[in-house]
Amino acid sequence: MSTADRHRLIARAVREAGTVTVGELADLTGASDMTIRRDLDHLAAQGVLERMRGGARALLLRGDEPPFALRVHEAVDAKRRIAAEVVSLIADGETVLLDSGTTCLEVARLLRGRQVTVMPLSLQALNVLSDAPRPTGLLVPGGRPRAPEGALTGPLTLASLAALRFDTAVLGCCGLTSADGVTAYDLDEAAVKKAAIASARRVIAAADGSKLGRTAHAYVGPPTLVDILVTDITAPADETTALEGGDITVKIV
Repeated sequence: MSTADRHRLIARAVREAGTVTVGELADLTGASDMTIRRDLDHLAAQGVLERMRGGARALLLRGDEPPFALRVHEAVDAKRRIAAEVVSLIADGETVLLDSGTTCLEVARLLRGRQVTVMPLSLQALNVLSDAPRPTGLLVPGGRPRAPEGALTGPLTLASLAALRFDTAVLGCCGLTSADGVTAYDLDEAAVKKAAIASARRVIAAADGSKLGRTAHAYVGPPTLVDILVTDITAPADETTALEGGDITVKIV
């Protein structure tokens, strides 16, 4: 088992159980107690869990956003397939608004060097696109980066979005259901997503299957704000069927 896989397994076990001992995690992963202690120290430093004597406890409450350091290693293959499908839907010459989040970061990597103009809403995506092998039109918004993923929020970000119009907005979803629509974990982030949707002619939601059927606490809007949803085969079938019934084009990769 790789270190990244072990970290994911440990984080999931702590999140689901609430409190887990070093011995329990050693049995679960097959690693030594010493290795587990090092893993817990690392994950605690990343804000994934809280270290306690003899083990660890969960930091996240129900509905809280998992740390970026953890999300960036989850469902990587699915996110890359989703990103490839999203990019195939974007034509040369388009102006693209790119939301923050780990799936949108994969989209940024595939847009590098394409003949498009992109305004990314995270520092990570901005760094990726600024180092393109061929010139990609790059618009830099204002805003305050939200640690640790560098998502841009606040009045300057909203002003940047209000001043421009885009062919396509690629939206990252914290939660999407046919009943509750598009939701986010943070009220400032929800405001940015609303402004992003309002500034674009077409909205493509890029969300792996774990985001469907989930509702976060900050409301963005009804599911009908989304024109195309690109997700993966782990998405709940009842949700994708219901969303298609609401005139959303659903692409499963």
